[in-house]
Formats: sequence, structure tokens, C-alpha cells
Amino acid sequence: MIVTTAQLFKVAYGKYAIGAYNINNAEQTMGLFKGCMQAKAPFIIQLSKGARNYTDKRMLEAIIRAAEEIFPEAIYAVHLDHGDEQTCYDCIDSGFYSSVMIDASHDPLQENIAITRRVVDRAHAKGLSVEAELGMLGGVEEDISVDEGNACLTNPEEAVEFVTKSGCDSLAAAIGTSHGAYKFKGQQSLHFEVIEAIQKKLPGLPIVMHGSSSVPKDEVARINKAGGTLDPTACGVNEDEYLPAAKLGVTKVNIDTDGRLVWTRVHREFFRDKPDAFDFRPPGKTFIEEYAKFIAHKSEKLGSAGKLDEVRAAVSKK
Repeated sequence: MIVTTAQLFKVAYGKYAIGAYNINNAEQTMGLFKGCMQAKAPFIIQLSKGARNYTDKRMLEAIIRAAEEIFPEAIYAVHLDHGDEQTCYDCIDSGFYSSVMIDASHDPLQENIAITRRVVDRAHAKGLSVEAELGMLGGVEEDISVDEGNACLTNPEEAVEFVTKSGCDSLAAAIGTSHGAYKFKGQQSLHFEVIEAIQKKLPGLPIVMHGSSSVPKDEVARINKAGGTLDPTACGVNEDEYLPAAKLGVTKVNIDTDGRLVWTRVHREFFRDKPDAFDFRPPGKTFIEEYAKFIAHKSEKLGSAGKLDEVRAAVSKK
């Protein structure tokens, strides 16, 4: 059942975080639904601009609709990830999405506010909520690239002005995370003091954490053993920090890179061990199961596992 992102946030805020996962194909979609059903967790499906162009946005929407029939107990929202203004409008007008993200974080503050305000007005008229970004994460995600030297944490004072003037419903904040598999060097922790300051100044506002993959060392090691050349020193967000952040208002946690690592590990190992194979279905089936295990594990760390009945009861009252 597709619900609004706002409904999920209302139930989860201050207690646990909802996992938001990017999908690009049928295998990811099947693994995502299976994993969330195993964990009995609500979730958010994210479609990026790149994913919508990978095959065709109608293909992805059809896959999601089919998954809804296959997994009738699932409760989830559909969200546009890192959209530009025009893509946001396209998604708002489609009638398929629960929410959109407008990412004008690379623009000056006042321009970011103006762009976000336009998207908010258009989205609210259709009953959709809007996620906007303030501050800049380092790293690379699709066509978004920010050098670590230019990354900057969200200023809580600016956050008040930004949210008040733009009218956005949730805030993607730069709180110490980074996009991509080439993340932090050495030990890294979330800036809990920034999260706490934002929550105090904007109580009740859902905070969104982007670039939240953990880049597990064992996944990287297995990929490299099977022929990969990923940086073995890269590390991401400590999974044990998800729930403490959720208690401070981080209500949506975006996880994409870790899922790509699972895909890469499964396929590299399969074709390493079966160099004469050419049927893509066997590794695809393995990936679905491995991705489902990965999703169930993330749901436990986010605190959303076992919350499906609670969410169902809440949304059914509407």
C-alpha cells in the first residue's frame, strides 16, 4: 500500500527512522520488498533522476505497481530523490509519487529558498510533501559531485530561515555524511551536536540523512578478492548511530551505496566461480535474496523492524 511520506514521518518521528532505498530494476525491487516484509518494516522507495532515465520512468512505476500486488502487506511511500525543479514538477503532476526532493543546495541560500518555495507551492496543491536540502555533502552521487573541501555542514540558524521561508516539510541536512563508496578516511562520526541544534530550533521537523551507507569492510574485501579495486580504507556511517540520530529527529535515512556493493559482490563472485556462465538469472536470484537480507538488517538498525502493524493502524485511521 502506497501511503504519503508525511504519514510515515508522523508515526516514526523521534522513535525510529524509515529506510529510504533507491531502486533501478526488478531485482532491487523484489529484494527490497522481500526484505521489508521479512523485517515487517515500513519503507520509502526512492527514484532518482538517473533511475527514471535508466530504462523509462513508466517501467519503474509498473514494476512498483506489480510489487504492490505481489506483496499486499507492504506499506511504503514513493519519493523522488535529488530532483531538479522540472523533474519535481513532472513527478508532482504524475500522481504516482508520495513526495519529492528538490535539491538546490548548490545555489546561494536565497535562491535555494525561492526554488524550493516554488516546488512546495506546486506540491502542496496536489497533497504532496517536499524534502529540501541545506548544506552540502561531499562525495559523488550520479551527476552530483562535491569535493570534500567544499562540503559544508548545515547551519542551524540558516535552517530556521530556510524552512520558514521555503515551507519545506522535511530537511536534508549535512550532518557529517558523504555520498558514494569512497567515503571517509579513518574514524568518522555524525555531528550529533548539529542534529540536536536543528531539532531544538525546529522541533517536530523531520530531518533527512543522505549518504548514510556504512560501506562494510567485508563487502569491500569480498569484491576486491573477486577482482574489484575498491579503496579498502573507505568507511561510511556507523550503523549503531542510526537509532540515536532517529531519537533526535532524523526520520528518513537514505541508503544506496551499500546496496550497490551487495550487487557488485554477488555478481563478481558468481562470474569468478562460474566463468563459463552467461545466464544473468542465477546471479539475479542470488542478489534478490542477499539484498533482502541486507534490507532486513538495515531495518533492525534503523529501529523500523516490527513497526508495520503500528504504521498500518495509524494510516488506517485517516
